[in-house]
Amino acid sequence: MTGLPGRTEPATNTNRSYLLSGQPIMTTVDVTKTHIVKELKHESPIISCRFDPSGKYVFFGAQDFKVWRWEWTGEAKVALDHNAWVRGIAFHPDDQTVLTAGYDGRLVWWPVDAEKPEAIREVIAHEGWARAVAVSPDGSLVATAGNDLKVKLWSFKDGALVKELAGHDSHVYNVLFHPDGKRVVSGDLKAHLIEWNIETGEQLREITAETLCKYDTTFRADIGGFRGMAFDTTGSRLAGSGITEVTNAFAGVGNPAVVVYDWESGELLLQHESKEKLKGVGWGVVFHPDNFVIGISGGGSGGYLLFWKPDSKDEFYQFKLKNNARDLDLAADNLHVVTGHYDRYVRISMLAEKAS
Repeated sequence: MTGLPGRTEPATNTNRSYLLSGQPIMTTVDVTKTHIVKELKHESPIISCRFDPSGKYVFFGAQDFKVWRWEWTGEAKVALDHNAWVRGIAFHPDDQTVLTAGYDGRLVWWPVDAEKPEAIREVIAHEGWARAVAVSPDGSLVATAGNDLKVKLWSFKDGALVKELAGHDSHVYNVLFHPDGKRVVSGDLKAHLIEWNIETGEQLREITAETLCKYDTTFRADIGGFRGMAFDTTGSRLAGSGITEVTNAFAGVGNPAVVVYDWESGELLLQHESKEKLKGVGWGVVFHPDNFVIGISGGGSGGYLLFWKPDSKDEFYQFKLKNNARDLDLAADNLHVVTGHYDRYVRISMLAEKAS
């Protein structure tokens, strides 16, 4: 999921217009007034969720092996029958096509607005799980990442394989295009970030977030990795979310964390954590244009939205959600956040005071 550029204004001083029940309204961002404005009860636990660029729809993946399109001002939802658990959801810049990447290894193109969506095309993208998908800023390329340790670039127009990028030595969890459209970045289970030159396929550099991965000698396995990744729109900062200070790898016990890098230098600017040492995983992260970072935590402590200023390790505000959360996304209006939950609910929260 691509974040938005940081700015210097305080988080409570930005006016935004948003659409609720079809009516444009002006309001002010104030995360300390965050509240849930809409809930959709589904029949299966939620794995992933994204707003489409227009903000009209929420697309979410569930454990019923489908992706669902929900017009969130109402209750109606429509199935996209991917036939797999889907963690990767991305949109073409023209907002006419949505792409899904599933645990069956398939990458599928779908129409956004069709009354009864049928797949436009599909490719077998990876051997095993295809964990993430992203679309280039100009819409010409699609990137995928998977458990076969590979990152692949595809032609959006016809689904042809353009490049295969090999260099990871563990499952690749996430992939993003840099906003300049010339580079792609992938993050894996062992918390390695690799930056690639799109034109040549050359590996430009590798950065390791050592605090986001641990090898458990008892469990004999690695735990951690980049569960969420986001650039700000300028591409000057990259954030990655995951789990740190793991005490029990088998049970996944640790604390949510977000690392933020200066992307030009590769310098780690800060690691954001929770003041109360919440138990959970940082499943997703986004940059808000009012110069703060939003993360989602789900685990032993339940579900939380966490809000950090760029110069502070601890959150300046946290919002307790009703259940464990597995994903988040920020709407284009910068006021609404969608979260997907284990209790089978998709929830939309508003980062502002309740309407009087």
